[in-house]
Amino acid sequence: MVATASLTKQYVEFRNGAYSITNTRISLDSIIYAFLNGSSPEAIVQNFPSLNLEQVYGAITFYLANRKLVDNYLKEGEEIFKKLQQSSRVKNAALYNKLELAKVSN
Repeated sequence: MVATASLTKQYVEFRNGAYSITNTRISLDSIIYAFLNGSSPEAIVQNFPSLNLEQVYGAITFYLANRKLVDNYLKEGEEIFKKLQQSSRVKNAALYNKLELAKVSN
C-alpha cells in the first residue's frame, strides 16, 4: 500500500455568514486577532486546545494569502459589534448607568 499526500487541504471555511476553522466551532477571527496581537502559533494552540498546530498555521496562511478580504471581513465585524453595543446601551440604559455608578464608586 502506497500512501499519497493530499495536495490541497482546506483549513478555513465560510459557513453561516462567518469564517471558521474547518470542522470546528472556532472562528477565524479568534485566531487572527491573537496572531495580530503577537501570539505565536504555539501560544494560540495553547489557548485553543481543540486545534492543532497545523490548523493554526493553515488559518494564518489563509489570512496572509487573503489579507485584504479577511481585513475587510474583520472590519465589518467590528462595525457590527459597535452598532450592537450602542443599541444595547440604549435599550438597557438603566443597567449601564448602574454599572457606571459601580465603577465610579470603586
